[in-house]
Amino acid sequence: MFGELFQLPPVVASPEERHYFQTVYHSPYFFSARVMQEEFAIEFLELRKAFRQSSTYFLRMLDAVRTNQADSDVLTELNSRWLPNQKAEAYTITLTARNATADRINMSELEQLEGKGRAFQAAVSGTVQTKVFPAELILTLKIGAQVMFVKNDSDGEFVNGTIGRVVGLKDEGLVVECEDGQGQRRQVEVGRMTWEMVQYKLNEEKNTLDTEVVGTFTQFPVKLAWAITIHKSQGQTFDRVIIDMGRGGAFEHGQTYVALSRCRTLEGILLKQPLRQNDILVDSTVVDQYEQWFR
Repeated sequence: MFGELFQLPPVVASPEERHYFQTVYHSPYFFSARVMQEEFAIEFLELRKAFRQSSTYFLRMLDAVRTNQADSDVLTELNSRWLPNQKAEAYTITLTARNATADRINMSELEQLEGKGRAFQAAVSGTVQTKVFPAELILTLKIGAQVMFVKNDSDGEFVNGTIGRVVGLKDEGLVVECEDGQGQRRQVEVGRMTWEMVQYKLNEEKNTLDTEVVGTFTQFPVKLAWAITIHKSQGQTFDRVIIDMGRGGAFEHGQTYVALSRCRTLEGILLKQPLRQNDILVDSTVVDQYEQWFR
């Protein structure tokens, strides 16, 4: 198993799941599973080599943010990237704390592209709540739109998080140009894909969470991606990012660390607002468990 506990925590979406975690487990993290509390032999190894960043100076700052050790000096250095008068370069992606901000930026960028947009309606069956749609109900695209895949391809052509640009629009499929890790571009034909929507129910008699398929959602597995939420950026690597925490700042554990650490270099970051001390949020449950394992 591989994981980074200091990044964004597990999402506990429904009231039923929240109740279950509060009454049965100490936390929603894997280390609160029953098997971890029993006689379970597992060896923990801490991976220390960073591959995304090469600057020791930048890595030290990231680690201070990661473990809630960032002092005023670290914040001052990070806030040197608050350059309100500097214009972002082309192909810069904005990481936002909130979905509404990402949506606003994406629609503004889409409107600036030439040509008329095409709208693709998703097919929904059964009972599917709007707030859990895995893709857009009505997906509007233009040639040149920057998009991100939101589902893994069974043939390995793309994975959840792959970034590309739309170069072809057809009724039955899209053509998206993607770039591999070596900077080589390739075109991928993309058809509609189907998600099964699962609902969790609390079985009070057995004290378990039971699942059932309550509906399906079929749509092209992409979304506009000039801007994406920090949650969606996990696992991604970018050369240039704008970090927009909004007026309210960070509101989730690990959010600021994830945003900063998506970029290869400190120089590649532009801050929309200066970072504050209360933007550095770290879950004390994770800190306690980490120290128990490695200190």
